[in-house]
Amino acid sequence: MSDDYVYDEATGEWVPAGEAGAPAAAPAGDGVEVRDAVGNLLADGDSVTLIKNLKVKGTSQTLKRGTVVKSIRLTGDDQEIDCRFDGIKGLVLRAEFVKKR
Repeated sequence: MSDDYVYDEATGEWVPAGEAGAPAAAPAGDGVEVRDAVGNLLADGDSVTLIKNLKVKGTSQTLKRGTVVKSIRLTGDDQEIDCRFDGIKGLVLRAEFVKKR
């Protein structure tokens, strides 16, 4: 038995070299857990409410606190959600500024 360890970047842990080649058990879904400002788990299709006024880069619009954004999509990043809003294309919000409805 060898005392060699390999750093697994996916999990952030040191694993024995013999286990490094074996695939780990995949978590349910896509593996990314996105949580809102109060800790609720978000999923594709959820509706969220803004908890802070947000200035939208590239436009003169400001999204006001309390605005409801419907049918969000998770981007794969642990803190970003993709959504549609009237007059704004390609809107990406940080999960820390929204609360699940």
